[in-house]
Amino acid sequence: MVRRIKAKRVLELRAEGMTGRAIALAEGMSRKSVLAVFDAADKAGVGREGHVSRSDAEVYALLFPGRGEHESVFVQPDWDGVHKELAKVGVTLKLLHGEYVDGCAVKKQPSMGYDRFCKAYAAHTLITGAASRVGHKAGQAIEVDWSGPTMQLIDPVTGETSRVYLFVACLPFSRYAFVELALDMRQDTWLLANVGMFEWFGGSVPRIVPDNLKTGVIKHPREGEIVLNDAYRELAAHYSAAVLPGRIRRPKDKASVENTVSHVATWVIAGLRNRSFGTLPELRVAIRERMDACNREPFQKRAGSRLSVFQSEEKALLRPLPSVPYEISRWIMGRRVQKNGHVVWEKNFYSAPYAQIGQGVDLRITTQVLEIYRNHERRTSHLLFGEHVVNEYRTNDADQPQGEKYREWDSVRIRAWATRVGPHMVTVVNRIFEAVPVEEQGFDAALAARRLSRRYSSERVEKNRARSRSKGVSGRPGMRTCGRSWRPGRTR
Repeated sequence: MVRRIKAKRVLELRAEGMTGRAIALAEGMSRKSVLAVFDAADKAGVGREGHVSRSDAEVYALLFPGRGEHESVFVQPDWDGVHKELAKVGVTLKLLHGEYVDGCAVKKQPSMGYDRFCKAYAAHTLITGAASRVGHKAGQAIEVDWSGPTMQLIDPVTGETSRVYLFVACLPFSRYAFVELALDMRQDTWLLANVGMFEWFGGSVPRIVPDNLKTGVIKHPREGEIVLNDAYRELAAHYSAAVLPGRIRRPKDKASVENTVSHVATWVIAGLRNRSFGTLPELRVAIRERMDACNREPFQKRAGSRLSVFQSEEKALLRPLPSVPYEISRWIMGRRVQKNGHVVWEKNFYSAPYAQIGQGVDLRITTQVLEIYRNHERRTSHLLFGEHVVNEYRTNDADQPQGEKYREWDSVRIRAWATRVGPHMVTVVNRIFEAVPVEEQGFDAALAARRLSRRYSSERVEKNRARSRSKGVSGRPGMRTCGRSWRPGRTR
C-alpha cells in the first residue's frame, strides 16, 4: 500500500517559515515529496492559511485529486447475503469464497483471493456495524447461570423479607435473554427454570453451556470425562441437547451469559430498586416487562436489537420442542417385585410384568406417573394414586400372564365357578345378583362365598349351601342365622 504524503503537515511547517530541506529532515520525508506538495499547493492556489480549516484527507484530495482512488477490478459479492449465510450451521468463509469463485468462473469474471475476501468481509461488518459471524453460530448454544446479585420479597403484613434468586439464560448469537425467579437454588428449581427457558425461546439447541454448579455438574476434572448430574442429563436428552459446561474458573467460556448477568443487574435489579414486591407473580410481571425492554434496546455497535436479531435470524434455526415438556422425576432403585406381581410405593400397589416377580426393578416417579424400569428399559407405567389413598391396587392387564387363573373376576366367571361347585351354589349366586340393582354391586358378596372354598372343599361348601336352603336361610348377602354369621359345618 502506498503511503500518503502528509500534505497538511508540510503546509503547516511551510507556514512557520521552514524550508523544504528542513521539513524533509524533520518529518523523515524525501525532498521530492515536499517539493511536490509545494508545487501542488501553488497550482491549486492554496495559500499559507488555506489548509487550517481543512482535514488531512481534504487537503490531500485538494492537492492531489484522484490519486489513490481506484475501483477494484474484482467482482464484489453480495456482502449482506454472505453475512446471512454465515449464520447457518457449518457455513464458513472458506465455503462461501469457493462458491463465489465458482460463480465468477462461470461468468468469466475476475474473482478476489481468499485473503482479500476475508478482509473485505471484515470491512463490510465494520462499516455496516454488524457483528461478525465468525464467533458464534445461530441456534447452536444456550448459556445458563445463576445471577450473583439477588432481589427480595417483603411480606406486606409482617414485613419479613425473603431472598429471590435469578436464573439467567442467553443465546450467544443474538444475545436474546431470559430471566426466571426462584426462592432457592435446589435441583428441582434449576430443572424447572431450564424447562421454562426452552418454552420461552420456543425451541431447543444442540448445546447447553452451564457453570459447574452441583445441580448440573457433579465432577469436571482437568483430564477425563465430565460427570453430569443424572437429572440434568435426562432433561438435556429430552430436548435433544448436550450439556457442555465451561471450564472451571474460565468465565470467558460463557462470556455471553456473564455479560447478560451484568445487564440484568442494571436493567432489572437496579431498575426496580425503588419498588417493593410481596409475591412472586407480582415480581415476575415486573421483571418480564424490564427484560422485554432490555431485549428491545438497540445495540450500540451492531444493527438491530436482541429481539429483532432473534426473530429475524435465529428463531427459525432452533430445533422444535418435544410434544410434551420435561417432567421432573426421582428414581427409586432396586425395588423388589412381590409374589403378587406388584411393587409398593407409598402404601399402594402397582403391577409389574409377571416375569419380574422376585426381581429388583427401578421406579421413576413424576408428579402424576409411576414408571417401572428393568435394565434401563421401561416395562410398564401407572397413574399415581392420590395423596391420601392407601392400600389400593393398580393392575395392567398386560402385566398379568394369560389364562383363566389370571382373568379378572366378572359375573360370567363367577357363575362359571358356581356351576363347578354345584347347583345350590348357582342358586345362591343368582339370588345375590337378583338382589342388587346393578350387577357389579353383587361382586363382593359373591366373591365372599367363593373365598370359603379356600378353607373348605367345594363338596362341603355345596352341602352346606343345600342345608341352609332346606332350613330357610337366604343366600342374600348380609343374611345371618341366630345372630351369628353362617359358616360351613355350623348348624342352628
